[in-house]
Amino acid sequence: MESLVSIDAQARHCAVPDASGALPLAATAREVTSPRGSTVTWSADPQAYCSDHERATRRNFAERLAALKGLDFAGEHEPSGIYLRPLYVVPSDTLASAGIARSLGIASLHDLFGGVVPHAFVATKAITHGIAGREAARPEGWSPSFAGRVSQSVLRGFSSFSHEDARWAGRRLLEAGPVRVKPVRATGGRGQRVAVSADALDECLAEMDEAEIGEHGVVLEENLDRPVTFSVGQVTVGHSTLSYHGRQRLTRDNAGAEVYGGSDLTLVRGGFDMLLASTGLPPDLRLAIDQAMRYHQAVIDCYPGFFASRVNYDVAQGVGARCAWRSGVLEQSWRLGGASGAELVALEHFGAEPACWCVQASTHEEYGEGVLAPPGAIVHYQGTDSRVGPLTKYALLTAHAHPT
Repeated sequence: MESLVSIDAQARHCAVPDASGALPLAATAREVTSPRGSTVTWSADPQAYCSDHERATRRNFAERLAALKGLDFAGEHEPSGIYLRPLYVVPSDTLASAGIARSLGIASLHDLFGGVVPHAFVATKAITHGIAGREAARPEGWSPSFAGRVSQSVLRGFSSFSHEDARWAGRRLLEAGPVRVKPVRATGGRGQRVAVSADALDECLAEMDEAEIGEHGVVLEENLDRPVTFSVGQVTVGHSTLSYHGRQRLTRDNAGAEVYGGSDLTLVRGGFDMLLASTGLPPDLRLAIDQAMRYHQAVIDCYPGFFASRVNYDVAQGVGARCAWRSGVLEQSWRLGGASGAELVALEHFGAEPACWCVQASTHEEYGEGVLAPPGAIVHYQGTDSRVGPLTKYALLTAHAHPT
């Protein structure tokens, strides 16, 4: 007989990624009296990642993850819901505390598609840089060692939690060149501005809510000219782990703003070590992968309680201050993201083709009416979103390799 338990089941000990490069597959003990369980979606914040297209995409991905894990899809999580165990959660965002994870019955990376952090700020751009001096404001739980650990893997910059600290940090960066001002919770490059003078910096900061900066922070970072952005990531679902690298594309949304338009990825079975073992990697790409790996390991070491089944790091390369070529991790993502369509296509293909070890896949976000996805594409969303207008999102498997 199938076993039914409530979603607020007793928490188990957390498993965290190890230092070898691959996310660990250590299972936690659990009693399962049914060969099937439930997969649910969960909205962490009704105001974030909850537009029409984001909800529809999350549901599409959750249904496919349920099929990969041999579970039943049970729709959006209800606090009073009763669900078949094991339970697998597909949240809208990184879970911002161990307490939230426990309330959903999540104790390890095998219980969700995404990640769990010990403090909310850890999931934002704010952790990428150090603060502006010993007396600068900082949130509770801030790691004083993280910035030093990633100093060779990120661009020059500061994270600030007050207008005063941000003005000081921005002026220091302006001595070398233009400064990019980045709200830490915005995605897809939205809300970012470049300041070329102290007056322009003050104008940027004056337009930002002081309470928002105090609670979540703001990033000030050296600006890159004509940057190329790599994506480096890893996904574990069940007993399958894949890692990947690729590049992002930009497009214009329905308002004419330049936004994320998709990614072109190469995905391999296994951990980051398998990714680096690929032949023919150009030096700039190898550096991007190495920087992402070092950033990832620093998070594990400096923020105990972090674990994730899906990690993605954006690494930008371009010309920075004083015309120097620069490379560094911009930010992290431990939730469903723009590359997740390609991740799922690859997982599905690897499951159907055990001899396949490498695939190339792409994701696409195209705005406007009359968009036709190409033959073979898997469409995640096509419709008129109430916020962004007409939008089509799809993924495409473009090539695969078998051992010779």
